[in-house]
Amino acid sequence: MISLISQQERFAAPGMPETSVQGNGLGLDQAAAILNGYSDAIAAVVNAVSPAVVRIGVKYDGRQRDDGSGSGVAIAPDGYILTNSHVVQAAAGVLAVFRDGTRYQARVVGADPATDLALLSLPGSGLPFATLGDSNALSPGQLVVAIGNPLGFDFTVSTGVISSLGRALRSQEGRLIENIIQHTAPLNPGNSGGPLVDSRGIVVGINTAIIALAQGLGFAVPSNTARWVVSQLLTRGSVQRGYLGIAGGTRRLGRRLVRHYGLSAEQGVEVVTVDPGSPAERAGIRKGDTIVSFDGQPVRSVDDLLRLLSDWPGGKPAAVKILRWTDLLERTVEPSLRG
Repeated sequence: MISLISQQERFAAPGMPETSVQGNGLGLDQAAAILNGYSDAIAAVVNAVSPAVVRIGVKYDGRQRDDGSGSGVAIAPDGYILTNSHVVQAAAGVLAVFRDGTRYQARVVGADPATDLALLSLPGSGLPFATLGDSNALSPGQLVVAIGNPLGFDFTVSTGVISSLGRALRSQEGRLIENIIQHTAPLNPGNSGGPLVDSRGIVVGINTAIIALAQGLGFAVPSNTARWVVSQLLTRGSVQRGYLGIAGGTRRLGRRLVRHYGLSAEQGVEVVTVDPGSPAERAGIRKGDTIVSFDGQPVRSVDDLLRLLSDWPGGKPAAVKILRWTDLLERTVEPSLRG
């Protein structure tokens, strides 16, 4: 005769620990504790960061839209807001609304379409704000949380993980944005400009785009790029950088190549595109090359290259070392200035 027992009886059967769940070794109480810990961590992040998130409304030709045109995040208590350039592009007026309903007319300090970032200023002080972290410390698989205002649903939270780093992505205006974070936190129109934060509530990216008809693909501008753009906008009102005429992404180098050539870093910038007639093309730099140094300085990421180009005078030549397959080559390039 076959004896039938209930699921509860099976877990409590003699000789079987009450905390055992068949197939995974985790008890129900243990699993619940893990899930509760995860939920508590997300809730703590949201409670800490969401007061600094704003809904962005824009006015075009006398018509105000404050129904969630985009999102932004305060990064300083004196009213500086980061958002996307495309959110406030050509706007006659910008409105920023905090979670508690406080509303401010915002001024656009400056915008950088090349990174799809814009900086706004509010006439307030002592405002809630979030901290920009170190995006270079991110790794695939790391938990991230996105907060924004998708489709007019205010202060929506979604979670995911870092999928990949160093991506290149075309913006809505057709510009190629470099060094993008790819993640799986669901985004929708209206999330643009909102923060991507880590498990400590630190901003590691500014959400910038989704791909139509795709699922699980979100993109954010790294916080290190945002920090550099903010410094340029505050000091100059615009971003001017030495122009090479390339787009690229971070590439990890083989250890044998690093040791063989005595390179100072295990990463470089892989050239994804080369603009026709650009300084890079004239110097003989090709798609697929990996830039490992510029003017004698190591280049580990696109942020490194942007930093080195930020104060480069137009017309001054620089020695650029590149890896082409397994060959280390040197080219002389004369970056021009471009805003």
